[in-house]
Formats: sequence, structure tokens, C-alpha cells
Amino acid sequence: MTFPLTAYIEAALETACYDKLEDGSFSGEIPKLKGVVAFGKSLRECESELRSTLEDWILVSLRLGHKLPVLAGINLNRVKNGRMATT
Repeated sequence: MTFPLTAYIEAALETACYDKLEDGSFSGEIPKLKGVVAFGKSLRECESELRSTLEDWILVSLRLGHKLPVLAGINLNRVKNGRMATT
């Protein structure tokens, strides 16, 4: 059984874009999730930082009541009864 949060993180990371910068380091972003950007000395480090940034972004967004984009049919937004929506 995969939890919705885990599935959402995996779906988001599948859409990540990475670039090698002039200094040899890497940047990564998830275009559908505004502000989810990370940097690392290596691609592996950048991927790890991006996952951490994404997890923090989701938790802060949920805590503040921001509407999250639906990814791969996964909706983490709350509905009237306080539970997560399912699509």
C-alpha cells in the first residue's frame, strides 16, 4: 500500500528538471510546483536536496492551507470534513 503523500512526492519528482551549471554543480526544479528548487554539487546531491525541499514545501503548504496542484490524480487538498480529497 502506498500512502497518498508518498505517491504525490514520487509523482512530483518524476516531473523534475535538472540542469548542469557552468561551475559543474546542478540545479533542479519541479516546474508545476512554484518555488520547489534545489542545488547540489553533484546530481545525486541535487536530487536529494530537491526531495527534501519538496517535502518541506508540501508540509508548509498544507499547514498554511495553500491549495496544492493535483499530480497524477493525487489530490492532497483538504475537503470540508477535514480529510484529504481523493481523485
